[in-house]
Amino acid sequence: MSYCVHCGVELDDTAAVCPLCATPVHDPKTPRDTVSPTPYPTRSSTVELPGKGELGLLVTVILCAVAAVCGVLNVFLKPGRLWSLYVIGALLTVWFWLILPIFLPKLHRAVKVLLDGAAVALYLFLISVDLSGRTWYVGLALPIVLAETAIVLAVALWLPRHSILTSITVLIGGVAASCLCIELFVDRFLTGRWQPLWSLVVTAACAAIMAVLIVVRRVPGLRAWARRQFHL
Repeated sequence: MSYCVHCGVELDDTAAVCPLCATPVHDPKTPRDTVSPTPYPTRSSTVELPGKGELGLLVTVILCAVAAVCGVLNVFLKPGRLWSLYVIGALLTVWFWLILPIFLPKLHRAVKVLLDGAAVALYLFLISVDLSGRTWYVGLALPIVLAETAIVLAVALWLPRHSILTSITVLIGGVAASCLCIELFVDRFLTGRWQPLWSLVVTAACAAIMAVLIVVRRVPGLRAWARRQFHL
């Protein structure tokens, strides 16, 4: 029995190269055995990993199974309450947010945002069905979801066409608009009129930051300094 001169692994008499490091075997005192079967595999093989589509299909089946089990259990456990709608709505939202892009990788970002917003609206609707909350859904939840979806859609369409500094400015502006919309609909639903308070504080802070970013963006020296300092 001989050993590899490179890595020291024990070699079989039939080995032409080291099975570990592929160093050629040369032993003039022990000719290579070409008759006996080699104990090493003659070709290498790798395990084929599943693709994203296959993983997406597997996760989809798992989510559907969990939703079906919850629906069946709801029939026997507290049938007067539709608690399974909470689980089903959450699973459906997760599927739209995480799994659908796997099946449709070239889906336009605008369509993706609209589908995500529709999934959230559907989830809240399922909750309202269990809580008999048609009033708060139509008067509060749905308007907020529609407004936030519109804001996210506008930001998503704006970002790819502009610089990083401009994109950050737009994102901060989107946060301010989002807060204003939320307080607007909450106040109108609860009191019937808009009484802005906390959203104005957020908007003022966002406006100050946006003003600084706009100045930095407009002045070439400051823009170059910001890009070097923050690796933009």
